[in-house]
Amino acid sequence: MTRTQYVFQSKIGKIYLIASEKGLQSILFTKKNRTLTTQVSTSKKVDQILKDTVTQLTEYFSGKRKKFNLKLDLQGTAFQNQVWKELLNIPFGKTLSYKDVAQNIQKPKAVRAVGTANGRNPICIVIPCHRVIAADGTMGGYSGGLPLKKKLLALESLHS
Repeated sequence: MTRTQYVFQSKIGKIYLIASEKGLQSILFTKKNRTLTTQVSTSKKVDQILKDTVTQLTEYFSGKRKKFNLKLDLQGTAFQNQVWKELLNIPFGKTLSYKDVAQNIQKPKAVRAVGTANGRNPICIVIPCHRVIAADGTMGGYSGGLPLKKKLLALESLHS
């Protein structure tokens, strides 16, 4: 299966996109986050997925896109996929706590596990893990760092 990496220069800096023929697999903020195996794309399908991702991210950063419509190729455990799917339900400009997400997936005692799954989200921004905060309103962590999380939430607040 063809798997391709593309580097996108966004308003927030370089973003590394990885896609397969099934869909977008990763959005990374640094090469260090994960081992990237790059191949030159020979697939029109992969090229289109990457092109659509760049277009939709550009629209998001300019405040024109509030929901993504991309093919995703998620690779995680059943629980991680359940959490990531729930994150897609958090509206643009809104936040939920880890506790809220755990309750929404009918696993109210799995707050820490939700936090771990949130932290392992491979498709940041598109799957809006930045919209999850601690129950006391503090930010918590973010794979791109807290300044980036704050920037994304501010951008959404400005355009909601």
